Amino acid sequence: MNHFHTARLTMRKPAHATRLLCIGMVLVAVAGLSACGNKEKKPGQALASVNGEEITVLQLNEEMQRANVQAAQQEVASKQLLESLIDRQLLQNAATSDKIDRDPKVVQSIERAKSLIIAQAYMQKRLGNISRPTKAEVEDYFNKNPQFFLQRKQFDMKELVIATTDMNDQLKAAMDAAKSLDDVAAWLDTNKIKYGRTQLSRTSADLAPELSAKLLSMPKGQLFIIREGDRTLLISLADIRDNPVGLVAAAPQIEQFLFNKKNKEAADAELKQLRATAKIEYFNKSGEAKPPASATAAASAPVASVTVAPPAPEPAAAATANERGVAGLK
Repeated sequence: MNHFHTARLTMRKPAHATRLLCIGMVLVAVAGLSACGNKEKKPGQALASVNGEEITVLQLNEEMQRANVQAAQQEVASKQLLESLIDRQLLQNAATSDKIDRDPKVVQSIERAKSLIIAQAYMQKRLGNISRPTKAEVEDYFNKNPQFFLQRKQFDMKELVIATTDMNDQLKAAMDAAKSLDDVAAWLDTNKIKYGRTQLSRTSADLAPELSAKLLSMPKGQLFIIREGDRTLLISLADIRDNPVGLVAAAPQIEQFLFNKKNKEAADAELKQLRATAKIEYFNKSGEAKPPASATAAASAPVASVTVAPPAPEPAAAATANERGVAGLK
C-alpha cells in the first residue's frame, strides 16, 4: 500500500501587468498634481504646446532615459514618446477639467506615490556606493553551499491537477491504495472527476533545504498531495537525478544574489538607524504588536516550492524559500 503525503500551499497570484498599469496611472496623477495651480513655464526648450501647456526637451529626455532607448532607435523613439507626452497632457487636462484631481481617493494616491518616490530616492542615494561582491566572496558562497551547485539534485514529477472542491476522503483512500498516478487517473475517470495532466522538474537550488530533504527521502513513484488554493495537485515523484552546476555557470547568479543581499542589509541598517533616532508613537495600542492579517499570512505562508519555484538554479530563490519555511510532506 502506498502512503500519500499532504502539503498546504499559499500562492500569490501574479499581478505584474496590473502593477505596471497602476504605476503608470499614479505617475500620471503625480504629474497632474505638480501642474495643478502651477502655471510657471517648465524648464527646457519647448517641443510642443497642448492648450498652452508646454512639453519640453527635458521631459522628452526623461522619457527616453526611462525607456532605455538605444542610440540607433532614438530618432524614431523620440517622435513616438513626444506623441505619448501629448496624449498624457491631454488626459491630464481633461482630468483637471472634470476635477478628478480633487477626488479624495486620487489625492490620497498622489500623496502615497509622492511619498514612495521620495523615500526610494533617499534610499537609492544612501545605497549608491554598495560594492559588487568580489570573486572571492562568490567562490566562498559556492563552496559553502554545495547543495545548490555541485551536489544539486533534480526532481522530476508528474501531476494531476483537480479542483480542490473535488478532493475528498474517497480520493485520499484511492491514492493510498494506488500503485501509480495512472491508477489515480483511472479512479478519477471512473468517478467522472475532471483533471489535467502536467509534468515538472525542480532542483534542490529551487527548493528550501528541508523540502529537498523530504523529496530525497521518498522512493520513486511516491504519491503526495499539494494544495494550491482552489486547485489541488496529485503528484508522483518520477525520478531524482544528479544535476550539478559549476562555478563558472553559477557565478553571475551568485554575484547578483550577494549584491541584493548587501543592499537589503544596508537598507535594513539605515532604517534601524532612522528608527533609533526618531520619536515614534503608536496611538492604536491594540494594533502595535499585531500586523494586519494579510501581512501575517504572507510572512508565515507555508512553502510547497515543488510547484512554484523558478526553474533556474538561483541561490536567491532557495534562500527566500528557506526563510519563508516549509509546510512539509508528512
